[in-house]
Amino acid sequence: MGPGSRSLRFLGREDGEMSSVRCMWMRGGTSKGGYFLAEDLPADRAARDAFLLRAMGSPDKRQIDGMGGADPLTSKVAVVKKSVRPGIDVDYLFLQVFVDQPIVTDAQNCGNILAGIGPFAIERGLVATTGETTDVRIFMENTGQVAVASVATPDGRVSYAGDAHIDGVPGTAAPVPVRFEDTAGSSCGALLPTGNARDEIDGVAVTLIDNGMPCVVMRAADMGISGNETPAELEANENLRGRLEAIRLKAGPMMNLGDVSEKSVPKMTMVSAPRRGGAISTRTFIPHRCHSSIGVLGAVSVATACLLPKSPAAELAQTGSGRERSLSIEHPTGEMTVVATLDDAGAVERAAILRTARKLFDGAVFA
Repeated sequence: MGPGSRSLRFLGREDGEMSSVRCMWMRGGTSKGGYFLAEDLPADRAARDAFLLRAMGSPDKRQIDGMGGADPLTSKVAVVKKSVRPGIDVDYLFLQVFVDQPIVTDAQNCGNILAGIGPFAIERGLVATTGETTDVRIFMENTGQVAVASVATPDGRVSYAGDAHIDGVPGTAAPVPVRFEDTAGSSCGALLPTGNARDEIDGVAVTLIDNGMPCVVMRAADMGISGNETPAELEANENLRGRLEAIRLKAGPMMNLGDVSEKSVPKMTMVSAPRRGGAISTRTFIPHRCHSSIGVLGAVSVATACLLPKSPAAELAQTGSGRERSLSIEHPTGEMTVVATLDDAGAVERAAILRTARKLFDGAVFA
């Protein structure tokens, strides 16, 4: 069962004893959460979600009675199993555990938590190492898409030490390059669910886009901000938050997402001209808190929007030229570079991004 493991005990024991589940806590990219084998969690969805809410300490804005870090970025879960799909190593289900509401949702994917899936799968014996680096092919259950993560495995073991740095995380770690395959329309059915690069909601020009993460992209100036504010300043702007949520609720049905009032998608990204030599500057609500950086797949969707003629982002972006474009997506704590490869028609064919991950503990979590 591995270090610190316990036998699985389900919720609702009459003897009052707490239940525990084997778990590895990891930082993946700029997020953090619990990584579980599917077989170690209750098969019943309601029982699983109840366990995860207790494990995280939700609903409570401090999550004081659980492992969550009082932020959506640290209240995340990965559920992993060995895949039976041809050419795929593992299946990965992402679950967002709300901080202050009793909600566990699979309505979105998470490219940051994705960065830890390869290392976790190798550590749990689901994937054998193949040399100095091991490629892990991952089926993302939330969206039905495939990603390939390259994990450092010198001496046949996962190495978390290295010299790769990503903004939003102190220090350095082993690089985990992640390549995405066929992410367009993963949640909404099409890259542009309305068929337009530019729509208008409440008088604001927007791009409704899904290249791995459903996003509403709009100009910061159209929302009455400069786009250089801190996340704390934006969260304190009640008028801005009200306008963003009104647009989001209208965007949901337009993006084939239905009623999104209790969903964590679409994300709301306000863009402005780059300030530090990048392609575009961003401020993203996810959807009710302002992200301290930007999500991996959110960055891919925004980078794609920058490459769409007539989109609000394209009017501000510096995208360069050529079939392969490196787009630095600026965010409040730095930047995230998306390498986009374009096809002959100029559409984004595939995207890659660099992340890192670190194992924090391996044992059992109680609820």
